[in-house]
Amino acid sequence: MTAARSRMVTAFRLAATIILALAPAVAAAQEPVASFELLGKRLHVGDAVWVTDAKGREIKGRIAAIDPSALTLYGVQGGLTIPAGDVRVIRDRARDSPLDGTLIGFGGGFVTGLAVGHSIDEGGNDAGNYLTAGLMMGGIGAGLGALVDWLIPGEKRDVYRAPAAGASARLSLAPIITPRTKGVRVSLVF
Repeated sequence: MTAARSRMVTAFRLAATIILALAPAVAAAQEPVASFELLGKRLHVGDAVWVTDAKGREIKGRIAAIDPSALTLYGVQGGLTIPAGDVRVIRDRARDSPLDGTLIGFGGGFVTGLAVGHSIDEGGNDAGNYLTAGLMMGGIGAGLGALVDWLIPGEKRDVYRAPAAGASARLSLAPIITPRTKGVRVSLVF
């Protein structure tokens, strides 16, 4: 293996190690709160939410006020207060840090830049070409990664889910009798 090729392999390994070391861990999903009193710990005034009421309607708005007995939204008919007993589900958008997109973009750009630097070097042994091209392309990739992360909204997630009222289970047994089959169909519904 030539010295230039050896440096190229070392640079790729270094770039891959840096990318893996800096990649953020995936955050664990939070369970929705089951108590309206705890809602203030997860949501704040001004947050955009989607509220599903007792009639199954989904209402989008921004939080104007949260208290243990009601949720007030603005941006909906000038303001709307929904009693806690009428709220079935509250969803918001997961907040995504632009850091992961920036790091992924930088890593992809840096590795691409190293390859471009290798092709520009034309057999020379100037590692500065590799590094310069890697950093330039890495900067461009970081900017594009941050832009893409900013443009794509997070997924909707449940923040509050009302406890099931009168939760019960139902067991059904039905006989199955045909000329070729005899048996029982069992159905359990929660």
